[in-house]
Amino acid sequence: MPTLHAASALTPEGWRTDVRIAIEGATIASATPAVPAQAGDERHEIVLPALANLHSHAFQRAMAGLAERRGPSADSFWSWRETMYRFALLMSPDDVEAVAAQLYVEMLEAGFASVAEFHYLHHAPDGAPYASPGEMAGRIVAAARDVGIGLTLLPVFYAHATFGGAPPKPEQRRFVNDIRSFARLIDDCDRYVEGGDERIGVAPHSFRAATPDQLADVAAMAPDGPVHIHVAEQMKEVEDCLAWSGKRPVRWLLDKADVDERWCLVHATHMDADEARDAATSGAVVGLCPVTEANLGDGVFDAPAFIDAGGRYGVGTDSNVSVSAADELRQLEYSQRLALRARNVLAPPGGSTGRATVDAALCGGAQALARRCGRLEAGAVADILTLSADHPTLEGKTDDNILDAWIFSAGNRAVDCVWSGGRKVVEAGRHVARDRIAARFKAAMRRLLKR
Repeated sequence: MPTLHAASALTPEGWRTDVRIAIEGATIASATPAVPAQAGDERHEIVLPALANLHSHAFQRAMAGLAERRGPSADSFWSWRETMYRFALLMSPDDVEAVAAQLYVEMLEAGFASVAEFHYLHHAPDGAPYASPGEMAGRIVAAARDVGIGLTLLPVFYAHATFGGAPPKPEQRRFVNDIRSFARLIDDCDRYVEGGDERIGVAPHSFRAATPDQLADVAAMAPDGPVHIHVAEQMKEVEDCLAWSGKRPVRWLLDKADVDERWCLVHATHMDADEARDAATSGAVVGLCPVTEANLGDGVFDAPAFIDAGGRYGVGTDSNVSVSAADELRQLEYSQRLALRARNVLAPPGGSTGRATVDAALCGGAQALARRCGRLEAGAVADILTLSADHPTLEGKTDDNILDAWIFSAGNRAVDCVWSGGRKVVEAGRHVARDRIAARFKAAMRRLLKR
């Protein structure tokens, strides 16, 4: 039974000193404070729970940096989406596996120990299903298993181009299913997902992509699993939803669907005060992806209104234009500062912004992934992160000041070791298979960029 000894650890009771953490298989067997290190203990100065990444599109990691050139007119989310469609049509199953593995290495090195993969690249480039409908999902599972990251697989239902059941566009052909073919896809995905550190849920892509009846049918396919959906990311989506239904997207969802703790409302950027209050009351998690939301020009989430209503949130890396747990939390706070012209917006009076955002992301991420993680306590999944006390920015910092320094200054460079499900996969800031995975990724990118 491997045992870690932390000079300082963030426990459910707060920061504690001299904490011995025993790992048994994938879980924490015990976490005992105020005890000296023993022979054979692996010693670390700063230990905390690793975060869960609640929203990722792995294949988009391959196009990072390729959509930053302005077109002939004003660019927007919608023009970015056309670039994404073109790139998606190029990727083979081997490419997807190579790109996902590289991405998951980067996530682990950034302090994430698990990921909810919102996976919608299902079919062959011509739109035909593979012989195994879950072939592409299987490649996601294989990549996660190879690098050792915990995975909640969310096969995405995508049937329409926009509200009202509009036919899908030709460039969406790799994403599209009807309810019967999606049920077959889910059954096939069950073959790949083995349980344990791998879980499965469902993800109706959005109101644009699923009719009300389809939304209900898809949610029913995961009676005990998580349900994730994009909602209210862009103002155009809000306007189109109002034109279609007479209601804003989050209001429509809360009124028409049985939204509860299983649900993750991804983005929810544009909610009014009543929507924010009722979304918080529902118990659903809001999945914020601040770096991608900034990159795409989505807008600024009204965090104070949602948090004041008791709302739960976590963070994800979405388009994976960059990958960093600290960057997502920093961008979240900075977006609030810019919008409100204030500082330390997400902290309680007298409290640490780093601690407030880490606590929220740990709880919200665990809920969204249906994974008992985010806590250094007996029975929790052994998703553990250590920070390097030798990093200059952390010198002399204690307790919550450590989190503030990590998030607002040091970032990924301060990550030392990461355990995912009891497996030590990052040491001294490097994934144990970084070079092998990177070589495969580079070969895939050379192929993709020549096509």
